Amino acid sequence: MKFIDEVVINVTAGKGGDGCLSFRREKFIEKGGPDGGDGGDGGSIFIVADYNLNTLVDYRYTKIFKAKNGSPGEGRNCTGAKGEDITIKVPVGTSIIDDETGIVLADLTTEGEKFKVVQGGFHGLGNTRFKSSVNRAPRKITKGSLGEAKIIRLELKIIADVGLLGMPNAGKSTLISAISHAKPKIADYPFTTLIPHLGVVKVSEYSSFVMADIPGLLPGAAQGIGLGISFLKHLQRCSLLLHVISISPENNDPLDSAKKIISELETFNKDLSQKPRWIVLSKADTQPDETYIEEIKSILSQELTGNTPIYVISSVAKLGLSQLCHDIMNFIDTKNEANMSRE
Repeated sequence: MKFIDEVVINVTAGKGGDGCLSFRREKFIEKGGPDGGDGGDGGSIFIVADYNLNTLVDYRYTKIFKAKNGSPGEGRNCTGAKGEDITIKVPVGTSIIDDETGIVLADLTTEGEKFKVVQGGFHGLGNTRFKSSVNRAPRKITKGSLGEAKIIRLELKIIADVGLLGMPNAGKSTLISAISHAKPKIADYPFTTLIPHLGVVKVSEYSSFVMADIPGLLPGAAQGIGLGISFLKHLQRCSLLLHVISISPENNDPLDSAKKIISELETFNKDLSQKPRWIVLSKADTQPDETYIEEIKSILSQELTGNTPIYVISSVAKLGLSQLCHDIMNFIDTKNEANMSRE
């Protein structure tokens, strides 16, 4: 199934049914009086988060959604039928944005969360409603109102505890495949990862976290170079970012690689650039010079702001993975406990 994480759709709620103008015409009943019923409300459109979905591909070509109109009222005080509502199912983690104003209308982050995106029109009133002691034969009714209409943008931001970022061929996909059951494509050329991948990392019998891998970034991604920064939004819900940097002989300047990625983060979103970010030096099995590794760690510690943890790993040789996973789990548990105490 093709991964689609952003679509624009048109949603129009149904019109309310008009009220009915009617008078009773029954044998043996003198001066029957008004009996026009109200119309039915127009159908509304709801968007609901569904855990079974992981892409917005269903709405790539089906872009127009219109709810049913309410039926008009009828004689004998019969109310018109309500227009049928429409429910649009989207993956958990989908943001609903007004495409004309850019305002975020809702953020569906839990299973079954539901949002009414457009309200159906309200019903019109039949002439029975206007009967009074001074107006016993009213000929007044009201029309049903139009339903709301909007152009909305659906943006999927996958929900994960930890996000991986780095240059192409930094070792992100190999890392997530080594510590989870995720099976992203791995090859010795850039951009083998074309879409985000999720993997569940099980640290112990009762503790685990979700990790997200996104396509690699190139300098100038903010200007559209490479795959651009279209997938960076998938890291915005992560509690922790792992900045993966290759220390293989092919990467001549790990510090320069780190600074370029940080620059792209700051260009894309200041809040994302300020998230907790750990440095992971990958492909340690390809670097025979241990002195060089220690020098790189020292340089990164001095150049990067804050007390940024630095890990040295090899996904192929399983070096340093256990410690990294346990430290991530401790970080997530501590953050969750802090959030619960604030609540």
